[in-house]
Amino acid sequence: MPDLSSADSKDEPATEELEPGGAGGASLGGASFDALGFTREEIEAAALEGRQVAGRLDDPTALRLLQVGEISVIGRLLSASNGTFFCLVDGPSAGRDRALTATCVYKPIRGERPLIDFPDGSLACRELGAYGVSVASGWDIVPPTVMRDGPLGPGMVQLWVEVDPSVDVVELARLDLPELRRIAVLDAVLNNADRKGGHLLPLEGGRIQAIDNGLCFSVEPKLRTILWRWRGARFNEDEVAVLQRLRVALAGGLGAELRELLAPDEVRATAGRIDALLSRGRFPLPDRNRQAIPWPPF
Repeated sequence: MPDLSSADSKDEPATEELEPGGAGGASLGGASFDALGFTREEIEAAALEGRQVAGRLDDPTALRLLQVGEISVIGRLLSASNGTFFCLVDGPSAGRDRALTATCVYKPIRGERPLIDFPDGSLACRELGAYGVSVASGWDIVPPTVMRDGPLGPGMVQLWVEVDPSVDVVELARLDLPELRRIAVLDAVLNNADRKGGHLLPLEGGRIQAIDNGLCFSVEPKLRTILWRWRGARFNEDEVAVLQRLRVALAGGLGAELRELLAPDEVRATAGRIDALLSRGRFPLPDRNRQAIPWPPF
């Protein structure tokens, strides 16, 4: 098991250096690797190539597996700024005659680097909060995410997303797509300080998800993103409806959920940002007095 006391050092050896959405391989039609009779060694090898070895999972199944399954660390993402581990999670699955194995990412709280502008040990909670807002939006932007104990202590565990390797993310980020507009709206709500191109995950079928949402929910304006294409543009009807739905949700279950994860003033600031977005009816503009694009952008 990796020793996290030195996990933030780039000299730390790792099982494997990976980039999200690594080598893909042939499609298995949504079937899981274990259901197809692959050995454990073959499943680990496929996972280390960037495959989602569970195939296609619905969100309730994924969340249950992430919450109660047994996590095994098989590698580390060395490109990540915080301790980020590549894992397999094994657990029972309703309606299947064998255990289910999925690829996931595990970010233990003790592996988070100290930051000047965010409280220590708070990034995992912010990732989970971003997932909650994504779910409430109905846009399915953030992959299934849970908070739980793991091999290196409590932390965030998220379902690995196998991306479409044919999509150039740099080119993707330049396109005028509804899916990217929705991510830009969500980031404005979250006050995302780190929306880089590598955090955009193109899926087969044209869907796009977004990961690495730990630098969110600050009270101070910090929106830094590569998705400024729609700056100052009016929201469409769907975007307005989602903002209204989020505002209502903050007064109910979503607000209660976020208050378990964030400081009270951060939850109030989230509601204030939604109110401001609805009042203006437009995408925000970059602030000329601070950095508006994260570095590096990709």
